[in-house]
Amino acid sequence: MQPTREARATHTTNGSEPAAGRARQRALMVAALAAGDEQELIELEELLRTAGVAAVGGVLQRLDHPHPGTYLGPGKLADVKAEIARTDANLLASDDELTPRQERNLEEQLGVPVIDRTAIILDIFAAHAHTAEGKLQVELAQLRYNLARMRGLWSHLERLGGGVGTRGPGETQIETDRRLAHNRIATLQRRLAHVRSNRSVMRAERERAQLPHVALAGYTNAGKSTLLNALTGADVGVRDRLFHTLDPTTRVLHTGGRDCLLTDTVGFIRKLPHQLVEAFGATLEETRRADLILHVADASAPEHELAKMLGAVEDVLSEIGADEAPRVLVLAKSDLLTPECRQQLRNRHPEAVLVSPVTGEGLDQLKLRIDEELARTLRELELLIPYDEGGRVAELHGLAGDLVREDTPEGVRVSVRLPPPVAARYAPFALARQRA
Repeated sequence: MQPTREARATHTTNGSEPAAGRARQRALMVAALAAGDEQELIELEELLRTAGVAAVGGVLQRLDHPHPGTYLGPGKLADVKAEIARTDANLLASDDELTPRQERNLEEQLGVPVIDRTAIILDIFAAHAHTAEGKLQVELAQLRYNLARMRGLWSHLERLGGGVGTRGPGETQIETDRRLAHNRIATLQRRLAHVRSNRSVMRAERERAQLPHVALAGYTNAGKSTLLNALTGADVGVRDRLFHTLDPTTRVLHTGGRDCLLTDTVGFIRKLPHQLVEAFGATLEETRRADLILHVADASAPEHELAKMLGAVEDVLSEIGADEAPRVLVLAKSDLLTPECRQQLRNRHPEAVLVSPVTGEGLDQLKLRIDEELARTLRELELLIPYDEGGRVAELHGLAGDLVREDTPEGVRVSVRLPPPVAARYAPFALARQRA
């Protein structure tokens, strides 16, 4: 059940326990919106909870555009300062990415540290990255984010210089740090290029196996990893927190008469920082290259929230060049729905598949749907395989499962449906009319 607006506007510390071993922080949330209400801060509160920070209240201001200097208008800052004192907050959390100028001005006027949405997400990614690749990707994103903010870190030294921001030990230190940051970014980019090369090799191995590739994409915490486990018997770690899965996991899924590869990837979110989309390019490429995308969404979310989540995922898919790929909408967590909500969802999304990895509801239907969608991509071929190429026929049985064969004086005539890459390999055996 979602927290009430009244609870969110005052003290909303329930369910916001910090991660083990981390200092307790109490954040006041702020947002500048052209339209909306306190519900807009639900996701920010969940991000803070995942990062181990307690959200103690929220302040909204109606603005067509955030103030260029202080994000919120000057008059609203007094209200925010009073709310900080009333709630005993020791941190201000913004629902948007702040410019270095906005961040510095807010800290000077409010007297508490300021953190924005991007910094919170980067912190969560840093805490959840376990593989070498994941750590490289997060560090690269953090460096790009912090590079523009280095000037503010050394403002206390700039006053020692003889010029206005051009000379003195402060500026020297800034330039040194920037040079070191750029060098580190270049190093990380080279390492990630090597990772991308390794992924290409692994992908080529999978393509040689000629197994179709299905990717799980969706909003973070929508239930993708749980669905992967239920469909394939995998044991991917699952927790009720945002961005628990950062590194892609691929398992074999048995559907109908053929196998396919099912990959779980990093979850998306509204206002996903561009630094992360760029840094995780090698990981997100698994989604872009998929033959079929299962767009997993949380069926138990309120309809307006579900619409925003679906839109956020579509935006990211478009950004990474995967918007043209065929996809199936999978509404997970159906066990949390009432019969009325279940029927409403079916009416709104008639093409979607309702599933519950917990109870098993809809899993067989989803496998059948995957099989049907992959079958749409297959090419029908009439082949004539010479008898001295008998191994080709045996290979076709393994690749296509069912096929129709007829022994003729010239060789084995085969009617088969194959994925396009495999069909290209068998083009020399296609009957003359198909070559034309």
